[in-house]
Amino acid sequence: MARVDAQLQTAYPNMVDSRRYLHRHPELSFHERETSRWIAERLRGIGCEVREGVGGYGLVATVRGERPGPAIALRADIDALPIQDEKGTEYASQVPGVMHACGHDAHTATMLAIAAFYQANRDGFAGERRFLFQPAEEVSPGGAVGMIADGALEGVDAVYGVHLWTPLPYGVVATRSGPFMAAPDEIYIDIAGKGGHGALPHETVDAVVVGAAMVQAMQTIVSRSVNPLDPAVVTVGSFHAGSTANVIAERCRLTGTVRSFSEDVRALAKERLEAIVGQTAAMYGASATLEYRDGYPTVVNDAKEAERFFQVAAETFGAEAVRESTLIMAGEDFTYYLREAPGCFMFVGAGNPDCGATFPHHHPRFDIDERAMLRAAKLMIAMAEDFAAEALAGRIGGESA
Repeated sequence: MARVDAQLQTAYPNMVDSRRYLHRHPELSFHERETSRWIAERLRGIGCEVREGVGGYGLVATVRGERPGPAIALRADIDALPIQDEKGTEYASQVPGVMHACGHDAHTATMLAIAAFYQANRDGFAGERRFLFQPAEEVSPGGAVGMIADGALEGVDAVYGVHLWTPLPYGVVATRSGPFMAAPDEIYIDIAGKGGHGALPHETVDAVVVGAAMVQAMQTIVSRSVNPLDPAVVTVGSFHAGSTANVIAERCRLTGTVRSFSEDVRALAKERLEAIVGQTAAMYGASATLEYRDGYPTVVNDAKEAERFFQVAAETFGAEAVRESTLIMAGEDFTYYLREAPGCFMFVGAGNPDCGATFPHHHPRFDIDERAMLRAAKLMIAMAEDFAAEALAGRIGGESA
């Protein structure tokens, strides 16, 4: 890894510059036109083969070694979030109401550095390294499905992805075998009552009261219907009703999310929600509709590739830096890649109070310890090369290049 370390250290200032440029110029999911164009220019500038328009604004870049070997895909996401950046840094978002509040700018900068490393060392590896720059990770159904439909994984023997993660301190890396990240479903509830004067409640059906009763009842799904040994979350994230103090609201809208790891729990939560929404509304003389949107399936890491992570990460960073992650209730559409090829999704710690990287993902003041990009690059290269070495030794399959 000495050569990898030296070349990545040399590339690090450019990684920081790229990350900060992208942080200043974020684009929302399914609208990453300029981001995609900017990435393509840099990939072509280092000599990569580039295919644009993959699954929308996605890109696939390819570097081929001089010897036959496996095709290994590495993925970065490129979209931002509809959040106003409240940081006071010089690289804060210049786009009102849009920011990279989840680290995708750093994922992209990291992947550009990895692509440049492989392009500069084509004589030193076997097979194909394929770099996926994916749009729309933040919005279901996500960009992975379109990337796969457009052939991004054709002929791929393994796929890896990294998420820089501020809940983990800088220096730590983590994953787990099997189920890792939850299925994140969305719920939208519309309640119709009968509005009226606040002084005459007996002539109305108060949508606020109905909505409040629903929120209370929904809290019993996890606490009283789901097996305590099965992880699950039901959260109401917004409650919109009414317009002024002395008018009883006729309509109310609730939105929220359901997180689970089991299809049985997912089905149970949906069934209980349907019953609670319909029966609570009827009890108060209102009507209500529930829209339940299935999100990404659970992220399930391949057992052998997770085992590879624990071995490779310990060799690369030292055993003290490697952790087995807890289950994570956040969702990720990397799950679709893992359904197509063996692979592993991994976390690289990016939290550090010394540089202000203490805020959670999707927070207006979110930031990272940028040194985590170096660790992410080293980890993905190490994973890819360990897989390739095993494949070339004849222990696992694939000669795609």
